[in-house]
Amino acid sequence: MIRLTRRLHNAPPGKDRTDALEGRIIGVDHGGRRIGLAVSDSLGLTAQPLAALDMGDGKAAIKAICEYARERSAVRFIVGLPLNMDSSEGPRAMAARRFGEALREASGIPVEFFDERLTTMQAHRTLRDLDAGRDARKKRTDIIAAQLLLQAYLDAARAKAR
Repeated sequence: MIRLTRRLHNAPPGKDRTDALEGRIIGVDHGGRRIGLAVSDSLGLTAQPLAALDMGDGKAAIKAICEYARERSAVRFIVGLPLNMDSSEGPRAMAARRFGEALREASGIPVEFFDERLTTMQAHRTLRDLDAGRDARKKRTDIIAAQLLLQAYLDAARAKAR
């Protein structure tokens, strides 16, 4: 049996994992066409869907994400890192890293990267199981993927803090 594990990538040095759960966190599922967003509760227990944005050239999306973060007093961004199945980084992971760095520079808020393998497939499956229509699936997939990503991060951070 193959077991995939999720790892925290580029966590701030010297930070205890309990620090990661203080304040609201925004999860970002960076895609080619759309960006899914999710937000944690203030205790860092649950992730809720937030929004999906059109990627465009990225600048308007970054501005909108910064506004969401400001409105919610976010203390951190978790950007999904789409690793290959062998854990290597391909072009999509490099694009996510560039986007995360641009987001950090624009917002001044720390950015961490988290393994997001298979979250989009899981989001598709979840929406299909809920009998969501095709149009609803297209609109909601990115948001659900961001929620799954953020929830996995929160769970991993809590487990690591124990």
